Amino acid sequence: MRGVALVLHGGREVSEARVGAFQLAYLRMVPFAKDIARRGADHGITAWLLRNRFRGWNEPRQDPVDDARWALDEVRRVHGDVPVVLVGHSMGGRVALRVADDPSVVAVCALAPWTPRDEPVEQLADREVLIAHGALDRMTDPRLSFDFARRAKIVTDRVARFDVRGERHAMLRRADQWTRLVTGFVLGALATQPGDPRITNAMRQPPPEGLRVPL
Repeated sequence: MRGVALVLHGGREVSEARVGAFQLAYLRMVPFAKDIARRGADHGITAWLLRNRFRGWNEPRQDPVDDARWALDEVRRVHGDVPVVLVGHSMGGRVALRVADDPSVVAVCALAPWTPRDEPVEQLADREVLIAHGALDRMTDPRLSFDFARRAKIVTDRVARFDVRGERHAMLRRADQWTRLVTGFVLGALATQPGDPRITNAMRQPPPEGLRVPL
């Protein structure tokens, strides 16, 4: 195995309800995991879709952070010391950004991430970061993900952020474009193909240009 994409689903700020296999937030990430696995198979890339124990972030426990760190340990146990790209939506985007300090992680893709104003960025040093946010999102604030990307650009120059026009939080109106963007980023970050020029060009631009790229 050459690399792994660890895919993380969304949730709620507070909930101790168990995550079922038919939870909508979990099911929304299935197409991403399947596309990465399908297109990456010939290059030795696979995708793991994590199902959290609980639906909530549940401060101060931060249950999904613990789940993601457990999954990263499992990737190393099963596949050895291979590079990992994290892909997360909403709460899962926050989790992906938070656990980027894991030594196996080389890149993070956060989709419509939940990024409070005080969310740390130091853990993203030396990582490649892609953020994409629907311009019409009312569940998580695109302005906050822009602010997060601007702060992240200080600790790593490899940050790109896209404004997905006409799109809401569920990423359903332009689902194919979301999937192509994510898979292209993952395979490029794992060096199986040239990086998506839209992403690499955005990363070369100084803020704010590279952080407000229309898609």
